[in-house]
Amino acid sequence: MKFNKQQWQWIFYDWANSGYGILVVTAVLPVYFKAIASENGISATNSTALWGYANSFGTLIVSLMAPLLGALADYPNSKRRWLNLFTWVGIVMTFALAVIPVNQWVALLIIYVLSVIGYSGGNLFYDSFLTDVADNQQMDAVSTTGYGMGYLGGVLAFTIFLGAQLTGGFNGLLSSYGIAKFSFILAAAWWLIFAWPLLRHGHQYHNVQAVTDPVVDSFKRLGRTLYHVKQHRKIFWFLVAYFFYIDGVDTIFTMATAIGKDLGIETTMLMLVLLMVQLIAFPCSILYGWLAQKTSNRLAILVGIIIYLFICLDALRLKSLADFWILAILVGTSQGGLQALSRSYFGQLIPKDSSSEFFGFYNILGKFSAILGPVIVGFVTQLTNKSTVGAASLSILFLIGLIIFLMLPRLTQETSD
Repeated sequence: MKFNKQQWQWIFYDWANSGYGILVVTAVLPVYFKAIASENGISATNSTALWGYANSFGTLIVSLMAPLLGALADYPNSKRRWLNLFTWVGIVMTFALAVIPVNQWVALLIIYVLSVIGYSGGNLFYDSFLTDVADNQQMDAVSTTGYGMGYLGGVLAFTIFLGAQLTGGFNGLLSSYGIAKFSFILAAAWWLIFAWPLLRHGHQYHNVQAVTDPVVDSFKRLGRTLYHVKQHRKIFWFLVAYFFYIDGVDTIFTMATAIGKDLGIETTMLMLVLLMVQLIAFPCSILYGWLAQKTSNRLAILVGIIIYLFICLDALRLKSLADFWILAILVGTSQGGLQALSRSYFGQLIPKDSSSEFFGFYNILGKFSAILGPVIVGFVTQLTNKSTVGAASLSILFLIGLIIFLMLPRLTQETSD
């Protein structure tokens, strides 16, 4: 389909924060943190667990605020202001990662947590803008293209970083730690440049009526929504299923590099594996959108959950680089498509004038699940002293999500209204 100007602005926000997602969350900062932690006498197993706990704490903060923030953003001309606030927090804190002294691993984790708050909060309002830029028939295509372009943007940002990594810090200009800090600056600049069109021009078409006291009114609206939850049974059960399976998706994303290091895979090879995942995810995200249009978004989501369930179970045999490559490629085939179609499936279910409020619940369940997953991996890894067993333990989350989602209907014009 042909996208209009505002849809492209929305799509490019995903491109913008993809540099943060791949460079900070997945590729560089986990390795950088483990190196600093090792220099300070922390074992590889414990540093992996600490990284998981930091991710959990950062998402907990946003989760607690998400429903109220979402409700506040549903008032006229509010959504873009909240998007700007959290995006700027994320950008500034990402820049700050580059100035923390290498021996201050606790400060590094604190700044990282603050950047996660900005990143996660910004995504709440970005997701809710989907109902403003696309109708029900367009949502699957717009959402999957957003994820696909996000992966492509991540590949380009990652390629610039690899240029520094593979040339030894631009022929010795940067040390190994300097290369890592360069990646944080790159991620922040990338985020600012490509998010600017939506930050500047994003238009909110759907909203609730303006009131004199939006904070009090937001609490009342949240109370009414929770009280009348039986009127939104499809939304409720989707969110329960989403809570479980998206937990596994997010945890694999945030813990993959640390697990790879525990297997003894060199940093440069991990970077190449992650680059391939991004390259595969770009067309596969769009392919999931095509599958949803040809069959249903329900079937496409089920396919993604089943693939992830297999990935977790197959992690038990992870022993070599080749095994890691195989699972990484499988992640690349389904990561973006599953997340994008979950977003558009939810967007088709909810009332459009309260989209931010409902995406607040979507966010809180997604983020609370992201607290559970890393804790499970961290606990099982410490219990068994094997991070592969920790990864395999995530299969229970996908299984529960799959069973619940099987009960949900295929969306039609009737069920999505």
